[in-house]
Amino acid sequence: MQVRTVKKSLAAAAALSLASLSLHASAYKIPEQSVRSMALSAAYVSGAQGADTSYYNPAKMGWLEENQAVEGALTGIHLPSVDFKGTVAGVPADASSKEEDFLVPTLHYVGPRFGHWRFGFSVTAPGGLSKRWNRQPQRSTAEEFTLAIIEANPTFSYTFNDRWSVGGGVRLVYTDGTVRIYGQDNRGDFLYADNMEGDSFDFGYNLALAYRPRPQTVLSVTYRSNVDLTVDGTAKGGGSVGGLPAWFDVDADVEVPLPATLALAVSHDFGRIRLEAVYERTFWSEYDKLDFNFDNRAVEGVLGRPIRKDWDDTDTFRIGLTWHVDERWDMMFGYAWDESPIPEKSLGFELPDSDANVFSVGTMIQIDKHWEAGFAMLYDKKDERSVSTPPNENGIDGTFDKGGAYLATVGVGYRF
Repeated sequence: MQVRTVKKSLAAAAALSLASLSLHASAYKIPEQSVRSMALSAAYVSGAQGADTSYYNPAKMGWLEENQAVEGALTGIHLPSVDFKGTVAGVPADASSKEEDFLVPTLHYVGPRFGHWRFGFSVTAPGGLSKRWNRQPQRSTAEEFTLAIIEANPTFSYTFNDRWSVGGGVRLVYTDGTVRIYGQDNRGDFLYADNMEGDSFDFGYNLALAYRPRPQTVLSVTYRSNVDLTVDGTAKGGGSVGGLPAWFDVDADVEVPLPATLALAVSHDFGRIRLEAVYERTFWSEYDKLDFNFDNRAVEGVLGRPIRKDWDDTDTFRIGLTWHVDERWDMMFGYAWDESPIPEKSLGFELPDSDANVFSVGTMIQIDKHWEAGFAMLYDKKDERSVSTPPNENGIDGTFDKGGAYLATVGVGYRF
């Protein structure tokens, strides 16, 4: 394997794992952070109506009827294996990634009114990725990628009247990532190994505007700012290529964007039926290059070369239907089309992403005047994606298939 190829592989493996945490456009994002949002495929902005309004549309908090509201949910996520059939640098490389399972809790709260003001708070896990490959050449760049992001989001609303309301909040983002890679040449001889861990605390903001031209219709605009994830950690490993030390244990850091998102939404009540449509734009073009920095000249010389990524801004279209069956029971259905931000030239095994169709269903039951409980399921179906070299810069020629995600959420809410 050439030294230049090893450099690219190691740097991509180290930092793309952390970059993949910016999960706000395809790329295994988790926009569904409550039972209702899961059931509606996140077509839940203008129609937000519970404690999770603090996260999805804080401007609407002032229009909630209850004095206070709190809700929590637990989401199970199953990531099936991704199948690859093809070659890497001309070498047969058919393989399947390992399956992954996770449990993710969320919490939302809306407080009492203070005149025109209202405050809320949400703790969510809006992103996560885990990819494990146990065969070469996939292990050379993606033996393990286990990543998480947690966001605490205190919010406010200011309600002018029953037609206009604004809101916003502060994004407190914690990220954590673990990366393992192991490289061998075509004869099976050792080339390099690297174990990397890093985390960070970073900040951003979100804004919201809600307008109700008539009682049955709500128009909304929400914006979540870009957050630069300034991840600091350590890298431990060694190698026998390109001047890489036989053993190293050094500090490392990387800055990658958690891109801004803009959502335009409209909901309308047709008697017992509520329809909502959402257009979402995610500004992934902020991620134009990857530059991992090592506190060691020799390691930096092999792994620290900036890599062009040139990701694209993406569009997502969502539609959700809520059927108020009676005074106590709601049924919900959702669909979304989600575009991948990763161009063919930079696609790799650490994140073999593609466009997706999302389908969801769920229910919410009002137990009494205070308590409610619900359940929702979602299927994220990834399109098959073929990759060729060129333009792919990782030497991949073949097809990625299956993958996607299955999610199920149970939750309970209390209003008082």
